[in-house]
Amino acid sequence: MALLTRRDGKLGPAEEDLARCVHCGFCLQACPTYLMTGLETESPRGRIQIARAVAEGRVEPRPNVVAHFDLCLQCRACETACPSGVPYGRIMEDTRALVQASPDRPRSWKVRAFVLRTLFAAPWRLRLVFASLRLYQPTAARFVRPLLPKKLRDMEAMLPSLPMKPFQPAPLLAEPGGELKATVALLTGCVMSSLFPAAQEATVRVLARNAIRVIAPPGQVCCGALHVHNGDPEAARRLARKNIDAFLASGADAVIVNAAGCGSTMKEYGELLSQDAVYSERARVLAARVKDIHEFLLELPFRPPTGRLEASVTFQDPCHLAHAQRIREAPRRILQSIPGVQFVEMEHADRCCGSAGVYSFTQPQMSLQLLQRRIDEVRASGAAVVATANPGCMAQIEAGLRRNRLPVRVGHVIELLDAAYRAEHR
Repeated sequence: MALLTRRDGKLGPAEEDLARCVHCGFCLQACPTYLMTGLETESPRGRIQIARAVAEGRVEPRPNVVAHFDLCLQCRACETACPSGVPYGRIMEDTRALVQASPDRPRSWKVRAFVLRTLFAAPWRLRLVFASLRLYQPTAARFVRPLLPKKLRDMEAMLPSLPMKPFQPAPLLAEPGGELKATVALLTGCVMSSLFPAAQEATVRVLARNAIRVIAPPGQVCCGALHVHNGDPEAARRLARKNIDAFLASGADAVIVNAAGCGSTMKEYGELLSQDAVYSERARVLAARVKDIHEFLLELPFRPPTGRLEASVTFQDPCHLAHAQRIREAPRRILQSIPGVQFVEMEHADRCCGSAGVYSFTQPQMSLQLLQRRIDEVRASGAAVVATANPGCMAQIEAGLRRNRLPVRVGHVIELLDAAYRAEHR
């Protein structure tokens, strides 16, 4: 089956997208992999030239060629820096789809697509994996870890510590008393609910505190972000259709997302399904209702808390919040609204931490280099808490703090706001 990805229904990056790059070089100093390697082929404009050669058939998508696409984080920082508006994220997604459709694609790409399709196609499969990890970590990990080869041991060390219980969604999550401002549907997600249930619970409580009724449509599934970023848009479309049906049927005023990567992908459903005769318009309608939690709270506007949190806090911009959704001020304004919080800006706060979906497993060396740079910047900030807004970032930074034995806590921005609300009654 052809893995159609472009808006015109053809395979590979569109010429009009490629042609927008004028090779000015503004993207170079924004690109984490270029800054690490100094290589033109590991920069956005370098990869665009390779993508053009592959799309035109001048270069075969063999391992040494697609390695340049693999090393890309798809953080989209280059889009923020680009004066020509090059849609680099779309170019890279379309190019990866072209590679995945090729019989010459590397075996690792075949395995990655199979794993992502298998695990995320049915929520119960991913829940089973996380349940197994919950059993493994407190006991078996001590005995198994020393027996692993160093590469696997390093990857195992990057796994977050799983809480004993995942977030348990219900059709009705919050029904605040008094006059309601709106009814929203919460994306419960596939990773956030298992790895960071406290962030989900805090999100529900914060919305309820602001007179918002919260529901969780039972038919929802994974948003498809990992699939579309890894060159499998058809799998992403199947998931997107299920979400469109579930969320539109809920009748909610907005769809609230507290994971930056998920929010970015859902806001682009209209583009993902633009060639679908049945779902194109429905996709655009849903995409327009998707709101990042910070964005939504500022638009309400939310009630500033009166409870105090005595802590110095810095903020790590998730790439798909700052560069894809272009939301930067909202999380900072929420943090600065909390009495007692001493907000400290981190150097290069919007530069990728090295998580990037499955990147920490597919490119562990580069991921660790980027992570160490982020941890050094956290240390330099002097903050006691790192706030962010994406499960991948939270897990990655948490692992880096453990590796460096740095006594700093990681939390979602909304967890801090929730703690301040709860402190009002102490």
